Amino acid sequence: MYLKALHLRQFRNYQDQFLEFSAPKTILVGDNAQGKSNLLEAVELLSTLRSHRTSRDRDLILAGESIGQVTARLERDTGAVDLAVTLRSNGRRTVSLNSESLRRQFDFLGILNVVQFSSLDLDLVRGAPERRRHWMDALLVQLEPVYAYILQQYNQVLRQRNALLKAIRKAEGRGDGEIGRWGDRENEGDDFSQALDREANPLATLDQLAFWDAQLALTGSRVIRRRARVLQRLAPLAEHWHQEISGQTEVLQVSYAPNVGLAQDDPQQLQTEILVRIQQKRVAEQYQGTTLVGPHRDEVEFAINRSFARQYGSQGQQRTLVLALKLAELKLIEEVIGEPPLLLLDDVLAELDLHRQNQLLNAVQDRFQTLITTTHLGSFDAQWLNSSQILQVQAGQLMPPVR
Repeated sequence: MYLKALHLRQFRNYQDQFLEFSAPKTILVGDNAQGKSNLLEAVELLSTLRSHRTSRDRDLILAGESIGQVTARLERDTGAVDLAVTLRSNGRRTVSLNSESLRRQFDFLGILNVVQFSSLDLDLVRGAPERRRHWMDALLVQLEPVYAYILQQYNQVLRQRNALLKAIRKAEGRGDGEIGRWGDRENEGDDFSQALDREANPLATLDQLAFWDAQLALTGSRVIRRRARVLQRLAPLAEHWHQEISGQTEVLQVSYAPNVGLAQDDPQQLQTEILVRIQQKRVAEQYQGTTLVGPHRDEVEFAINRSFARQYGSQGQQRTLVLALKLAELKLIEEVIGEPPLLLLDDVLAELDLHRQNQLLNAVQDRFQTLITTTHLGSFDAQWLNSSQILQVQAGQLMPPVR
């Protein structure tokens, strides 16, 4: 696939900017806070309908405006595709495909595939488990867009169950407690929770809890099985790239560690295992007023030469690991989708040493359309510069660079 054109209207610090891509590689050069990352963020939005920098649409709209829009023309093997996302400060966004509005935003996913690599990704190894779960889920949405709906279903069940556990906790006289979270969404203002608070009937709520236990097991098993399968396919690719980058001196192991224990591929067995774990945690859950079992507490483990990279890996080893994961993402999406995805490199070259820079740039070549942000061109050799479209970014404006 190839992104032919991108048009930003009142998006971040861009008033009205149209960009045609004329080379497989586009380098956006400029000082910090000029809008380089904003342009990559617009491409990310067209791919995933999300931004890794904010969860609020009003943050994406130009200051003082109520509406922003990102449109693009994409060339795929099956033909040209026009994409558009319209953002409103009240949060009511709309999406369209080939000028036709889509009723379900899920139908917009999976059309433009991207792999994004930014300096924030270097925290993937040493960060909290939530960071790795988000990375895994984002990859799954690229490969299997319906996963976004499956994850939303689980999210809804989790909110309802947490509200119920909170009501039980209140009824038993242990105070408000904390409502659990899923991702960045808070469980506040829930009508179901308010209704339970009015009832405050321990027997009624315990009966209802059995229903939500079953729903958690059903939706949670769907999430776990897909996460297990995607890591099973990604791990060998990441391990290969890690050996290449490390000069065959290190062995990487990528493992999925689900909260329920072993990830059974049989749906019924997995649901049963979740229900057993829920029973084991029943007292603790009611005491804390939150769900302690399920894929919202999963982990992904990375080991280098059999030592956990998070605790014992050096900074260089951790950066090699993340680079290997990103190259593996590129390969896996290409295998599954049948077309190479776009690669977005957001100021990441400055965070890599010369050896890792060369490994990344050599792997990319002209095989993947690549958009790169940088504050200077010193990281690129003459061959890369001569074969790239280079644009200067200054205060939300694109222009030819001063060479």
